Amino acid sequence: MSNASTAHFQYTPTGRELDDVELLRMGLFGSPSRFEGADGPMRLCLTPEVAEQAVQADGIEITDAEGVPLAVVSIEGTAPTCVGHVGVVGTVRPLRGNSRRAFSRLYVSPSATRTVLPTETVTVPVDAALTSADLDEIRGLGRPVLFLVLTGVGTPRGLSAPGLIRATLAAAAGLADSTVYAVPLASRPTVRSDEAFRAEVVRAYAPGPEVWTPRGTGALSTEVAAVVDQDRPAGLKRGAVVFFTGLSGSGKSTIAQALCNHLIETGGRSVTLLDGDQVRRNLSSGLTFSREDREKNIERISWVAAEVARHGGLAVCCPIAPFDRTRKFARQLAEEGGAAFVLVHVSAPLDVCADRDRKGLYARAKRGEIADFTGISSPYEVPEDADLELDSAAESPRESLRRLLEFLAGQEILPESA
Repeated sequence: MSNASTAHFQYTPTGRELDDVELLRMGLFGSPSRFEGADGPMRLCLTPEVAEQAVQADGIEITDAEGVPLAVVSIEGTAPTCVGHVGVVGTVRPLRGNSRRAFSRLYVSPSATRTVLPTETVTVPVDAALTSADLDEIRGLGRPVLFLVLTGVGTPRGLSAPGLIRATLAAAAGLADSTVYAVPLASRPTVRSDEAFRAEVVRAYAPGPEVWTPRGTGALSTEVAAVVDQDRPAGLKRGAVVFFTGLSGSGKSTIAQALCNHLIETGGRSVTLLDGDQVRRNLSSGLTFSREDREKNIERISWVAAEVARHGGLAVCCPIAPFDRTRKFARQLAEEGGAAFVLVHVSAPLDVCADRDRKGLYARAKRGEIADFTGISSPYEVPEDADLELDSAAESPRESLRRLLEFLAGQEILPESA
């Protein structure tokens, strides 16, 4: 592998794209590995501005979230992909940086499995916890077994990627001749493309021709169930994000604070409040109020909330969050971490919100003194996927809190007595 060059433009892609880069670094599709724009099984999508910078820099250096260089991608051309982005066409040159995933020892190249394991080995692709019935059938095959754990973004079902590996290791411990390897296979955008890509990756790793697909029926063994319960706790042990959205002055902060005070007073759950103004001062002080920076602010709130929830806490967020994309991003982050997510839309007519405005922001926005002000000079995209609607113009904060507590208890996020 080659060293990084400072001449290249550095870029950290999405988690799915980082999984694809890792597969290419492993030599999944031979050497040299390539991105093929919109036509290949794996894509690297860039905004036109980033693609232009990469072309001018004679290539793009892919880094992970911690800034570790992983590969250099040449820019031989681009092709249209999703809205507002282009797909890169070019070769992928691996660098010496290593992925810092948990269980890194289990992430091996396809060539390693084919040279180390005998050809009579049965390959078992794993994307969910193996049941006792699955293990009985595998044991009955009487052959060496390769458990190929599929850990990429969007692929594990019902478990985190490390949790799926732990559950598979627990299952494999009961078999006489088994090997566990992992592969960062991220889900594809459609069922058909996902199935085709998965089959291609499994074939690349399989030491022999036989592939056995788990049926996923029946109960889990005690050992596997213990891993699942630890990784994805149920009920009140499960982390949660309660995400309020609404216009400035809609009353969302009042209700969110009331919820937090109630939980602190009753001791129902450990709670963290991420209020919009508070976050602006402590986490996003360098950001402006442009659309781009406002969305970046919501992304930061979403990441912190997901981390709180991933560790079993309850995060309460109450930014304006006017755009559907970032609200969906917040939901995705929480749910990928195994947490519950509740989107609460606190609604009130614009004139009511303006009447409640003690800071005079609406008046200033109407005079043109504040640009990109939600509801005046910037849109508010009313959520169509809200889990709960609270009309602060028609009910008191006390009534809104009562309905919210009832809803959260019904979702097993709070105890019934809360």
